[in-house]
Amino acid sequence: MMDYQKLGLKAGIEIHQQLDTAEKLFCRCPTVLRDTADRTDEFHRYLRATESELGEIDRAAREEMRLVRKFCYYTYDTVCLVEHDEEPPTPMNPEALDVCLTIAKMLGMTPIKQVHTMRKLVIDGSNTSGFQRTALVALSGALPDGCRIETICLEEEAAQRVENETFSLDRLGIPLVEITTAPDMHTPEAVGEVAEYIGMVLRSTGRVKRGLGTIRQDVNISIAGGARVEIKGVQELALIAEVVRREVERQTNLLAIRDELRERGATVDHTVVDVTALFAETKSAILKKAKAILAVRLCGFAGLVGREIQPGRRLGSEMSDYAKKCGVGGIFHTDELPAYGVTADEVDRLRSFVGAEENDCVVIVAAGRDRAGCATEQVMIRAEMALSGVPEETRKMLEEGSTAYMRPLPGAARMYPETDVFSVAIGADRWNAIAVPELLTDRAARFVREFGLDEALARQVAFSERLPTFEAAVAAGVRPTLAARTLLATCRELARDGVAVDRVTEEEILALLSAVEAGRAAKEAIPDLLIELARTAGSPGTPGERVDAAIAKMAPAVSMADVEAIVRRIVAEREAFAREKGMGALGPLMGVVMQEVRGSVDGKVISEILRRELNDLLS
Repeated sequence: MMDYQKLGLKAGIEIHQQLDTAEKLFCRCPTVLRDTADRTDEFHRYLRATESELGEIDRAAREEMRLVRKFCYYTYDTVCLVEHDEEPPTPMNPEALDVCLTIAKMLGMTPIKQVHTMRKLVIDGSNTSGFQRTALVALSGALPDGCRIETICLEEEAAQRVENETFSLDRLGIPLVEITTAPDMHTPEAVGEVAEYIGMVLRSTGRVKRGLGTIRQDVNISIAGGARVEIKGVQELALIAEVVRREVERQTNLLAIRDELRERGATVDHTVVDVTALFAETKSAILKKAKAILAVRLCGFAGLVGREIQPGRRLGSEMSDYAKKCGVGGIFHTDELPAYGVTADEVDRLRSFVGAEENDCVVIVAAGRDRAGCATEQVMIRAEMALSGVPEETRKMLEEGSTAYMRPLPGAARMYPETDVFSVAIGADRWNAIAVPELLTDRAARFVREFGLDEALARQVAFSERLPTFEAAVAAGVRPTLAARTLLATCRELARDGVAVDRVTEEEILALLSAVEAGRAAKEAIPDLLIELARTAGSPGTPGERVDAAIAKMAPAVSMADVEAIVRRIVAEREAFAREKGMGALGPLMGVVMQEVRGSVDGKVISEILRRELNDLLS
């Protein structure tokens, strides 16, 4: 069990949340996502970094430029030349800015007087322009637990990666808020709790998009003696604490490896040796097809390159990540050989040829000569870093919470002014006009007090995407419990059974609940009616007309006289059973009656009639 306080853990998070606005941030295109099959065209770009105003090329951008990459972009009839980077952006979307200001106010932040848009250099292909437009909106907030909020920015969402170097432009430009905390969290659990709270605040606005990929957390982590590492794109809230635990484990192990390397007097031999001829007769499929095989000797690294530093990851994995930036598939090293078709005899000849001693590790790269040369240089760079401890990096999350190297942390050279977008003043009138919405946690507590919902159900409703439908139903006179259980339990159960409940509109669900409350259908008929509405989704008619048609088919009206006659007949047909079971026959007979009336009559009404009929029979 790790003592995180003793390790000096410091963690902060950056939360990126898409806003649910009608238009994108710097053009008037809709914020809708498209199926790639609907694309109307595609085009290609090459992206290169330029020097900043400081006369420097950002180190993260320089890393991305190790390979010349050709990017492909899918375009649609819902995007325009702004996303193509073929015409200037329009002024900042005022609706998005007001939502951002609302969030800032909820977090107790202070708005800046004038919002200036900046360009953030990004040449990984996720933006056609080679930069992301971002604007600082407010500073210095705090959460109830005391965690400080440093900044909130409004920026444009990146293009969605389809695969490899292909991106889809439908997502590019959707308004996005970036909330950055101070490194005030000192346990993995605290990071998860802060992320959960901020997520709740964002959803409380009712103005953010929901679903996978609409919110992402970047986690910044360091320990005493380690370094600040940014882990990008944690989408699952439940994984945040595990990501922190594994990064602490990784940094702790890297520091231990550093100490052992120093004790051994380890060094990196910067002589790159061509060992292609040694493997001329190899049976290894990878080495056999390589045009060049280059080797580097890591003096004193034996046994440490293959040491695990977090689940599923070794120091060799880190070296491989760096090498892959040159376009190679990975590396081999003698801590893991013989393997992959490489024999023990080949390993012995390799070690002898490069002059490796017992405590040395040899790394080989097989690829084209230029790429192999680049990759061996990267391996030596990462090996030198191992002698110092933990490098500052941006990393990506892998499955289950381990991480892989992406690029160095960006520096100040990454940002420069956007000359095509006017600044926006935030005056006192605009700030004072921003209304602070009710927090979802407070709303759940109110549902318990006002509607008598149990706490668990109240919280489910408050945090559900169907909250607006629930509130509209209650306002229309529908019983809160009926509305909540229909929207949550019934719809979820039907979806689990394969019913396309998502095809039933919120307006149709509201009309259905109102019809049940008015007595035109029994609550027991709701599942059948939803199934019918899903089956006939898209048919002509208003929501009310479609619900009426479903009721007419699935739960036709039955008069009270008819209900009483049905109950008397069913009891008479099962008289022997009723006399044997007494009032215990009520439940089984209820099922028979309900099946016959097909949800046209409320269960309470049938129960009262059936109870009366059984009493008469048994008296």
